[in-house]
Amino acid sequence: MKRILIFVTSLLVAVSAMAESHATKPTLMVVPSDAWCSENGYVQDFDNQGTVERIPDYKRALQSDQNLMLAISKINDMMADRGFPLKDLESNLKSIANRTAEMNVTTSKSGSTIAQSPLDMLKNTAKADIIIQLGWSVSETGPKKTLTYILRGLDSYTDKQIAGASGSGAPSMSSEVPVLLEEAVVDKMDEFTGRLEEYFNDLFDNGREGIFEVRVFDNGSGLDLESEFGGTELSEIIDDWMHQNTVEHRYSQSEASENYMLFEQVRMPLMDEKGKAMTAKVFADNLRKYLKQTYQIESKTANRGLGRAYLIIGEK
Repeated sequence: MKRILIFVTSLLVAVSAMAESHATKPTLMVVPSDAWCSENGYVQDFDNQGTVERIPDYKRALQSDQNLMLAISKINDMMADRGFPLKDLESNLKSIANRTAEMNVTTSKSGSTIAQSPLDMLKNTAKADIIIQLGWSVSETGPKKTLTYILRGLDSYTDKQIAGASGSGAPSMSSEVPVLLEEAVVDKMDEFTGRLEEYFNDLFDNGREGIFEVRVFDNGSGLDLESEFGGTELSEIIDDWMHQNTVEHRYSQSEASENYMLFEQVRMPLMDEKGKAMTAKVFADNLRKYLKQTYQIESKTANRGLGRAYLIIGEK
């Protein structure tokens, strides 16, 4: 009887712990969609190492369009009512502005650079699991208005769409965008948030996806990915580490040469051993520490967004 009680108690504790982990909601941040920003002229050009990229200008959009702030606030309220923690776009933009010492470029001692766009900086500052893009338009027929909307839930690490909702509300006499938006969205919100939670629970089981690049500094040291340590090439050492540290050994080595390795579909643990959210940069730092402690190899890590990290071999 005593053994049965111990077994039942242990089972209940295990089930409770599992339920608690899966009850953890993903953190979200609502932003205006790329299409909405483009249609309304809220874009800026970013020079990414000679390639000009056009990205949304969230700061100017928030300062110029009062309806945007109200619409985001309405979606925030609806998500919060369903138990999803929200990161505030405006607050995170202010945090970036206050950190003026942080630059868009990470530079090594030898002058190598990796560009980081303002959008990447926002993701790194907010550290939201999921970005919800919101777009809408309002049409008028006589005294009534109809709002058509689109919601897209994107994994902030991979930019893959994981949930979506779209539609039009019934014609309304209201002229306020938040009211029209709530009327249009309310019947789709439970399904939308359900898909977000299903996706997040999958991350608990199968890990979070990231991309990792390994490069070599051209500093004349002679060290490259074909250099041997104890009869094993450095590329093999790194590949073995990936095998041991990914969830269920799930990753794909897409490219490999003496100076470059590309790992895609890398499944990182959702949390580190301290219970903090795992980012690609943190994961790459673990590899950097391993190479330093085990083989006395100096390297440097950098990141672009939350889900892409670089390990550069040869110097700090």
